[in-house]
Amino acid sequence: MKIGAHVSTAGTLDKCVDRARDISAESIQIFASGPQSWRPSAHSDEAIDVLRDRAREYGIAPLFVHGIYLVNLASADPTMVERSISSLTQYMTFCGRAGGGGVIFHVGSHKGAGFDAVLPSVTTAIERVLSGTPDEANLILENSAGQGGTIGSTFAELGAIVRAVGSPRVQICLDTCHCYAAGYDLRTAAGVAAAMDEFDREIGLDRLVVVHANDCKAGLGSGLDRHENIGQGHLGEEGFRATMAHPAFRDLPFILEVPGFAGKGPDRENVDILKRIATEVVC
Repeated sequence: MKIGAHVSTAGTLDKCVDRARDISAESIQIFASGPQSWRPSAHSDEAIDVLRDRAREYGIAPLFVHGIYLVNLASADPTMVERSISSLTQYMTFCGRAGGGGVIFHVGSHKGAGFDAVLPSVTTAIERVLSGTPDEANLILENSAGQGGTIGSTFAELGAIVRAVGSPRVQICLDTCHCYAAGYDLRTAAGVAAAMDEFDREIGLDRLVVVHANDCKAGLGSGLDRHENIGQGHLGEEGFRATMAHPAFRDLPFILEVPGFAGKGPDRENVDILKRIATEVVC
């Protein structure tokens, strides 16, 4: 079980490795470009190679890439869908070159049309991304909190996409904050067990490859995506203790996306808290 964090790539691309080391992160997640812009990344092959080699040198792995927030494969606007496919394709190519574990992304929102209505178009879009990218790059769907018609707040929706695409390259990232906000009570061992039984039925535990470790500011079933530092939200340290103790999570990387105790993003204090909990669970 590795404890990692989302870190900045400001400056030269490989600076993210130094930032990870500064907070004792063992795995990392990065953006390859501005998360709120369609502008593609301008990183040279040489810069990506340096990132890959430095991450390997210091044993920081897996490396994940998070897709931009503008992606919406369920949009009724063909231009939006094409832009989304293009962005994911570029990120997948970047990830493959960097030796990454995959591209994590939010599927998008059906804007009230309903999940069943957009499933065929979402499936086609994902198939196009996979067909145009290296086989070693995986596409990782992230569960949502459920606000605004976002897709994937239930394991049933994620499972339907996985089955419709039918590729082993489609995997899952489980965000603890989003789970709780969507109504999955991860505060206790019983709650975690129930959630993961459902996950296994609807998706299959073999598809789960990474966890976004975030406490939750909002209440159970609120539908609100509001991340909090570990132990300061509704899940609390007990929720993470229950989650990390479940067999489904024993060998997975946990990536922090928290605000940080100084408000500057994932920090050593959050990393240390999760490492302590992981040690307690193992012992």
